[in-house]
Amino acid sequence: MSEKQTFVRKLALSDEILLSVDKPARYIGGEVNMVMKNPREVDIRFCMCFPDVYEVGMSHLGIQILYDMFNRREDTYCERVYSPWPDLDRVLREKKIPLFALESQEPLKEFDFLGITLQYEMCYTNVLQILDLAGIPLHATERREDDPIVVGGGPCAYNPEPLAEFFDFFYLGEGETVYYEILDQYKEHKRRGGSRKEFLEAVAGIEGMYVPQFYEASYHEDGTLASFEPVNSHAKRVIRKQVEMSLSDTFYQEKPLVPYLRVIQDRVVLEIQRGCIRGCRFCQAGMLYRPIRERNVEYLKRLAVQMLRSTGQEEISLSSLSSSDYSCLKELVYFLIDTFQKEGVNISLPSLRIDAFALDVMSKVQDITKSSLTFAPEAGSQRMRNVINKGLTKEDILNGAAEAFRGGWNKVKLYFMLGLPTEGEEDIRQIAELSNEIAKVYYDTIPKSERHGKVQITTSTSFFVPKPFTPFQWVRMDTAEEFTEKRKLLSAAVKEQLNAKSIKYNWHDTDVTMLEGVFARGDRRCAALLEGAYRDGCMFDSWSEFFRGDIWQKQFEKTGLSVEFYTSRERAKDELFPWDFIDAGITKNFLYREYEKSRREEITPNCRKGCAGCGAKQFHGGVCYEPRNESGEVTSKECLLADC
Repeated sequence: MSEKQTFVRKLALSDEILLSVDKPARYIGGEVNMVMKNPREVDIRFCMCFPDVYEVGMSHLGIQILYDMFNRREDTYCERVYSPWPDLDRVLREKKIPLFALESQEPLKEFDFLGITLQYEMCYTNVLQILDLAGIPLHATERREDDPIVVGGGPCAYNPEPLAEFFDFFYLGEGETVYYEILDQYKEHKRRGGSRKEFLEAVAGIEGMYVPQFYEASYHEDGTLASFEPVNSHAKRVIRKQVEMSLSDTFYQEKPLVPYLRVIQDRVVLEIQRGCIRGCRFCQAGMLYRPIRERNVEYLKRLAVQMLRSTGQEEISLSSLSSSDYSCLKELVYFLIDTFQKEGVNISLPSLRIDAFALDVMSKVQDITKSSLTFAPEAGSQRMRNVINKGLTKEDILNGAAEAFRGGWNKVKLYFMLGLPTEGEEDIRQIAELSNEIAKVYYDTIPKSERHGKVQITTSTSFFVPKPFTPFQWVRMDTAEEFTEKRKLLSAAVKEQLNAKSIKYNWHDTDVTMLEGVFARGDRRCAALLEGAYRDGCMFDSWSEFFRGDIWQKQFEKTGLSVEFYTSRERAKDELFPWDFIDAGITKNFLYREYEKSRREEITPNCRKGCAGCGAKQFHGGVCYEPRNESGEVTSKECLLADC
């Protein structure tokens, strides 16, 4: 009898435990399209981790892509793990049950790799929770030869320094490019019986890989970074991000995992393009994922059919930072409507500008009486929208609202930020005034006899957090007291509006925002702060019911670190940043030029109207190489992909 026949998957948790915790389906695996292999018959075991609860992690597209990509290899078995909810966390500790992967239900300690995606700074304590529950030493330098290699990736990895002590290496960029090379290196490393250090030195030689223990940082007396140098001959001085330029000829899952319980993104996700042409100065993703690259429309049609057929899902979402900028959008959307509308499949179009086309599509695929439209002006005044390079006028917003109301909608969600650079009281008041004007458009546009009740405007504000690799990486962030005063000012201004009864105002938590600001631009010294807070009980910091501001305050005092140093301090032009050793494809000079333009309230045209010289042309593809006229504008207004 072969070993394959003798492997039996046994649940890691007893029925008694599963029945005692909330949503036991989070921990049993067995989802539709889950991959099953015999762990004893593969050379490499890789566990993908999202350090948040199952419902959040299962909604992450990147893990689904890599899960499918890794499992295409016969020599590799890729499994998954998510953060146990606090009720199970307590049980695992009390009963000394090691954290396990969903597929095989076997302990993470038995894996070769643990790959952790870093999407949000407020998940950092959950990274330590995963390592701790798995029995993996928190510090990379304390791990033994048989401990898993801990890898970090995702947008937060572009400032890896607050987490540097806890990871063996970081993969900077898009995973489709060199992960197979890394796995091949590891397979050869195992065959030769090489040491952990030797493998990490081999990894350091691969473009885009950063091994933190091979570098040292020193600091000036004022706390700013003085130097950041490699201390191992295999370590590169500059780490250049990985970019997949052929998005229509790479990995994408055709049989996505389908969970047994409702998750945040309970639908098929079709990524239509990567990157953004808009250049909003606050947006880290829009800078990191340059240049914009489109997927072939025929490729997307085929994927959509395969994914919907293999999952039975009733909704498909077209994923992009700015869906309206996909040049074949109409062709793709009308294909989906023609093919799936009779089957009751809903088409979700996030990040879509509200225009005649968008409203026509949404009227076909949504129940207008139940749905709401979302606008993201980000700022109330035109001056502030120019500062952040939003590229959206008040006329655009009001005209879009009027078209939506004529189309039958009477619910609108508006998203703004408080604390943007150069913001004043008048800019804040104009958030309330714009909300009021949109409500007024409804009453002016729709006759009383045709209205479906009152218009409902939900105005939400988040607090601005400056992020690395954006033009605002130099700016001071508001203090918690300033944020609170601005929120109170806006709340009062909303109540003063003529249509105040039609406007509901929501806001985010101040303390969580301040902590996010610390870790967004933090350095290696933040590791002690993070570890101390975790050991004192901090986890799930992004969940308001679990956030412990008192513990974090205690740890700031204990470590001697200052919130204000990392947040409310304007950086000098020539300050060395903890992430400056990373080449993200955009130059620091370009980012500072954009910062200066923001202070002059100047707009930079989008990438298809003219090249701003950001540096992304080095990747030899995407929007940078689309045909242009003498003025620098892309010439074709139709589908820009020749083989569509």
